[in-house]
Amino acid sequence: MMQPALVGSRDAALDLLKWLAMLSMFVDHLRFVWPELAWAFVPGRLAFPFFCLAVAANVRRGVLSWRYLAWLLMFALLSEWPYRLLVGNSTTLNILPTLALGLLIAQGVAHEQARVRGLALLALGVAWWGQQHLMFGFIGALLPTACLLALSRRGGWYLLAGMCAVLANYSPTLWAGARQFQAFAWVGVMVCGVAPLLGLSLLRGGLELRIWPLRRWGYLLYPGHLLIWALVREQVAR
Repeated sequence: MMQPALVGSRDAALDLLKWLAMLSMFVDHLRFVWPELAWAFVPGRLAFPFFCLAVAANVRRGVLSWRYLAWLLMFALLSEWPYRLLVGNSTTLNILPTLALGLLIAQGVAHEQARVRGLALLALGVAWWGQQHLMFGFIGALLPTACLLALSRRGGWYLLAGMCAVLANYSPTLWAGARQFQAFAWVGVMVCGVAPLLGLSLLRGGLELRIWPLRRWGYLLYPGHLLIWALVREQVAR
């Protein structure tokens, strides 16, 4: 069983994973400011699997994360306007509703209480019914559970997480490029597939460094960076 690398009461590896997820997301969204930076899509494929691993790591601690869920839902609402400012007429919501549903589903797998499993089934149904409106779709809502299984059971479960990460990133453009053997598309697909393994290796490797903890104020980084990139794009366009 994995033992977290703690500095004081913090899991240093988990804090580093969260920072790496944030950084890859910041880089990914450069594409919306400067379209010529299309290469930012590739490192950006690390962000969602790393966020899902962070959700799974919190669920694996064994404590029902209702407060965690409340923060995700609150910032899902707060982030929608800056998300629309940056990405325009997206057909999906921002990333946080997907993570909130993923948290509920993962908690249903980790805990045996009837209420928790009932909420997990409800979340599963919502994710299926509304998958066209979820960033990373129905499979994306399952990725935290796949990451939880990989964290808890070792073996080849990381392959399931990698497969979910690839399928969650499906887009007609990406797969058309992969079928045409375009290097950019294949690198993007491969990064999606190995991202869970990279994150798992970090969480299991033991980290002795002191990492600046990403506490609840970190939620502000998501809507904050969306708003900043939208304002930067407006200035660049002038």
